[in-house]
Amino acid sequence: MGVRLVVVDDHRLLAEALASALKLRGHRVLAAAAPVAGAAELVVSRAPEVCLLGTAAPADPGAFDVVVRIKRERPQVAVVVLGPVPSPRGIAAAFAAGASGYVRQDERIEGVERALVKARAGESAVAPQLLQAAFAELLHPTAQPDDEGQRLLRLLTQREVEVLVRVAEGEDTRLIAAGMGIASSTARTHVQRVLMKLGVGSRLEAAALAARTGLLDRAVPQQRGPR
Repeated sequence: MGVRLVVVDDHRLLAEALASALKLRGHRVLAAAAPVAGAAELVVSRAPEVCLLGTAAPADPGAFDVVVRIKRERPQVAVVVLGPVPSPRGIAAAFAAGASGYVRQDERIEGVERALVKARAGESAVAPQLLQAAFAELLHPTAQPDDEGQRLLRLLTQREVEVLVRVAEGEDTRLIAAGMGIASSTARTHVQRVLMKLGVGSRLEAAALAARTGLLDRAVPQQRGPR
């Protein structure tokens, strides 16, 4: 039985080519579109079983924010990321955001198809070696968490430290802005700077990195201090 899916990529020609290839293999492609920024709206409106999400820069800050939104608004939809092989941290960011799979963009169409079917079935659709590296990066503490946490903390301004703590507590941009008495656009800028300085691709990964390096333990006292 074919998978009901949407295909999204920043490059429309690639999205359409993938859609055509998958249709020929018996899958029902509800839409093929660009750019990735519009994927959440498309998924919400079409309600596919799987979203195949192409990205050229998985390590960029906010690269998988759209996955977070898809899983929040359509949690039953599985997301399979199609992209280059970045550092394990980049792949971990996809899973931290809620993706069900990660497929190399040079994979044959048969491999992409297998990933879609596995994701629909609720399985992790990723090569074992990539999954192992990603989970190790995401979950295992660094060898010297205190030193690493202190190094990362020095990268942030006091205002950015407060933003990070609020992100780790699950606050969205609106709540961060209200809690800090700043405009939403300013809060959004602070969040993006925190992600960039920490070298992570999403808010969830920032929170995970802060927790496992001991950065949060150091940050909470600091952000409560005098400003």
